[in-house]
Amino acid sequence: MDIELYMQRLGRQARAASRALAAASTHVKNTALLAMAAEIRRSRDDLLTANDRDLDEARAAGLDAALIDRLTLSAKGIEAMASGLEQVAALPDPVGEISDLKRRPSGIQVGKMRVPLGVIGIIYEARPNVTADAAALCLKSGNAAILRGGKEALHSNQAIAACVRAGLATAGLPETSVQVVETTDRAAVGRLITMPEFVDVIVPRGGKGLIERISREARVPVIKHLDGNCHVYVDSDADPAKVVPIVENAKTQRYGTCNTTESLLLAESVAAHFLPDIGHMLVKHGVEMRTCPTAGALLRDAGIPASLLTAAVEADWSEEYLAPIISIKVVADLDEAIAHINTFSSGHTEAIITENYTRALRFLREVDSASVMINASTRFADGFEYGLGAEIGISTDKIHARGPVGLEGLTSQKWIVLGNGETRA
Repeated sequence: MDIELYMQRLGRQARAASRALAAASTHVKNTALLAMAAEIRRSRDDLLTANDRDLDEARAAGLDAALIDRLTLSAKGIEAMASGLEQVAALPDPVGEISDLKRRPSGIQVGKMRVPLGVIGIIYEARPNVTADAAALCLKSGNAAILRGGKEALHSNQAIAACVRAGLATAGLPETSVQVVETTDRAAVGRLITMPEFVDVIVPRGGKGLIERISREARVPVIKHLDGNCHVYVDSDADPAKVVPIVENAKTQRYGTCNTTESLLLAESVAAHFLPDIGHMLVKHGVEMRTCPTAGALLRDAGIPASLLTAAVEADWSEEYLAPIISIKVVADLDEAIAHINTFSSGHTEAIITENYTRALRFLREVDSASVMINASTRFADGFEYGLGAEIGISTDKIHARGPVGLEGLTSQKWIVLGNGETRA
């Protein structure tokens, strides 16, 4: 395969399809989504067969258990894909929404209209369900999509792509509205991210290495986040009834997600009161604690096993562990907490536990992250939990989209002017 010619063909087809999608009605887009869902249900056996081929090849290649788990499709997972398509169909369509319409002294009305971005390239690893999720979100937001999944899921992704094409055809939309790259050649990724004439934005979903490469080499804007070093700060006015439950959920509900808390900060005035209970809760979950000297001493005095206590080094304050490990630091007050977070955070999600209204508002205003919370677990930083229905990913960028990226994040706004014959003096 000539990668250059192949990717140019995908790009040209996507650009042409994007214009048809931008003009498509909500009814037509929803018809396509519902038809995709029905086709996925009808094709369940074919999807499982294709997935078995991927799993056989993955095991033969010696892939680790975690990757094989992400790669595996079950009957339940296939039903979840179909249901996800139906859920996106039920979401409000952002395209064409007019906002901020104001009449000017000249008589004209000025406002903004929400419009699709155009063509979105999505690069992801061994999760075949992303193929359906990405197709749904791009379609509903009026964007054409070029999807490049991980080589481990090639057969699964192509089988899902066939269902997507069938749904598009049912609705009378171009089948090239959603194209799944058919080659595993890494050169295809290199070309996809350097085609600004065809691709308007790239969304990488995967490990830090993938996202760093895309960010470094892309000539197309990238919606991304590299790390999820999220913090919880326990303020001097924290409600004792809230502290342990929030920290427990934020750290231990799931270890491998980007909104899991990796760093715990406590105000010096309450550290001795709260740390023993937090420490024993973390022991129950087998979580290793990497601590500053003050936190380490308090936890040792509370009887926390030495096997779970480690002196933190500088790198621990910025580490995304994705594991049962947490860094713990005692800080003087809110000022030091905010300074620490803004220095070491990845800009993803931070939470404060406090009953002090003034400090809570300061935390909201001054912490420079995509999601900032009061008295809630960082695990809520998710498109579904935010009411977006679904998300294409989470962005820690400051331009365009920030935080969970749903349908609205896959659109832009253009200025519109409504006049009645006015001319400028």
